[in-house]
Amino acid sequence: MRTMQKVGCIAVAVLGVSMGCKPSDTTVDKTSDTSKILTQNEKTIEIQGAGASFPYPLYSKWMAEYQKVDPRIRVNYQSIGSGGGIRQITEKIIDFGGSDAPMTNEELAKASGKILHIPTTLGAVVVAYNLAEVSSLKLSSEVMAKIFLGEIQKWNDAAIAKLNDGVTLPNQPISVVYRTDGSGTTAVFTEYLSKTNASWKEKVGAGKSVKFPVGLGAKGNEGVSGQMKMTPGSIGYIELAYAKQSGLAYALVQNAQKQFVEPSLESISAAAENVVAQIPEDLRVSIVDAPGELSYPISSFTYVLVYEEQADATQGVELAKFLWWAVHDGQKFGAALHYAPLPIQVVTKIEAKLREMHSGKQVLLMTKS
Repeated sequence: MRTMQKVGCIAVAVLGVSMGCKPSDTTVDKTSDTSKILTQNEKTIEIQGAGASFPYPLYSKWMAEYQKVDPRIRVNYQSIGSGGGIRQITEKIIDFGGSDAPMTNEELAKASGKILHIPTTLGAVVVAYNLAEVSSLKLSSEVMAKIFLGEIQKWNDAAIAKLNDGVTLPNQPISVVYRTDGSGTTAVFTEYLSKTNASWKEKVGAGKSVKFPVGLGAKGNEGVSGQMKMTPGSIGYIELAYAKQSGLAYALVQNAQKQFVEPSLESISAAAENVVAQIPEDLRVSIVDAPGELSYPISSFTYVLVYEEQADATQGVELAKFLWWAVHDGQKFGAALHYAPLPIQVVTKIEAKLREMHSGKQVLLMTKS
């Protein structure tokens, strides 16, 4: 991180943890093109969020970059899992929640007001593995389901070998690693297996929290990738950015057209483009197992969850402005962190949603920015 005054407070914001730091009389942000000065007469506004670990690397980048845009605003985000984000926004503990899986009708009914779903970016859940001698691996949903059900227990099993002609697979036990917390990443992964494999759907099903028959549990994408790094022969599901950061290999996954597709910005975008016309008015949509030869089948939007009616007009305006920035200017930071940009058709729908945010009779976004 570039040098700036009040380093302690800035670092805390980037890590998504509020430590109660107070601005000094004058805080200069030296990273901006023209130094912006926050004087003691300008009030710092804190916006608190929590939820999905899936988008956390990108949200951390956004928090740092947005402070250059408006030094008054401190956006904090804690990576606690989608289930935690849904619970805390429902209870109004936070200003916005994060979830990869859209809230269900039952979850929405528990909220004290209307919650908007704001797609923020696109990512992929990858099937990562820790095999030092294997640099390339193909997996189908059938084989994947059998591995995570504990029915395939060795890496050189005939079913895996059949998909990977010419690859030398070790005679090594498979160690499954899965999420223990309420997780949108789990919801996306298990939705894929449930859509494509009858046995998985019957025995385990889909959801943010499911009972895995075998394996080791870990909390968050961070926990799963960390556990896998320490466990030779392991396999698990994590967001693409975490696989890249941790140096874990990941499989090509068979899609609806029976093509083995590598997770990439292009294949994630292809999945979204092939279902964008079907996005409903409330923006709750799945792009799992999307059609198209180029589509990566375990792709997903991730969402910010925010109340349409904001209790505090001043804070509500700043939250709406931050979200507008995120789905416009903020998109340029995604590619370097392995997130795909929102399709323009989706951005147009998001703009309309953000303009619905209000506090009493006050509309929070009066213009396009």
